[in-house]
Amino acid sequence: MEIQAEQDMKSNNDCLKNEVKAFDESKAGVKGLVDAGVSKIPPFFKHKPRVIHDFPVSTDSNIKVPLIDFDGIDKDASSRCKIIDQIRNACEKWGAFQLVNHGIPTTILDEMMDGIRKFHEQDVEKKKEYYSRDYNTKNVLYNSNFNLYEARAVGWRDTLTFITGVHRPPNPQELPPICRYSP
Repeated sequence: MEIQAEQDMKSNNDCLKNEVKAFDESKAGVKGLVDAGVSKIPPFFKHKPRVIHDFPVSTDSNIKVPLIDFDGIDKDASSRCKIIDQIRNACEKWGAFQLVNHGIPTTILDEMMDGIRKFHEQDVEKKKEYYSRDYNTKNVLYNSNFNLYEARAVGWRDTLTFITGVHRPPNPQELPPICRYSP
C-alpha cells in the first residue's frame, strides 16, 4: 500500500513537472492561457491552504508602506546617507516602499505603464521574441514567474523585466518596439 502511494505521488509530480514544462515552452504565459479560454486553473498555480496560512496576515487597514522622500538626496552627504538608510530599512523590514520627489514626471510613469500594458496585450508571437529565463545574458525578458520550476505554487502573472545598471547600461534598441518612447 505504501509503495503504491509513493508511486502515485511520483507519477503526480512527474505530471505536474510536464505541465509546467509545457506551459513554459509555449512561451505564451498566463495571458496566453486566458486568451486560449482556459476554464480550469492549472495545478501549479494553486496554493495549498496550509502554505498560505504559514505566512502572517494582517487585517490592520492602517498599515502604511514606508514613504521615502528623495528631496535633498543631492544636497549633501548626510541627507544622502539618511535616505539610503531609509531605503535599506524599508527593504529589510517591509520588502517595499513608496518613493516621492524622485523627479520622474507622472506623464513618463504613465507612459511606462501604458507601454507595458500594450506589450502584454499584443500578439503572443511578438512577445515570444522576448521570452527567456536567462537573466545573465539578456537585458529584456518576458516570462511567467522567475521561479516557475522551483516554487511549490506560482503566481498568476506574467512579467516584463528590464535589467539595467552600471555594468549593464540600458540600450533603447533592446526594448520591445511597443515600449519605446515615440515623440
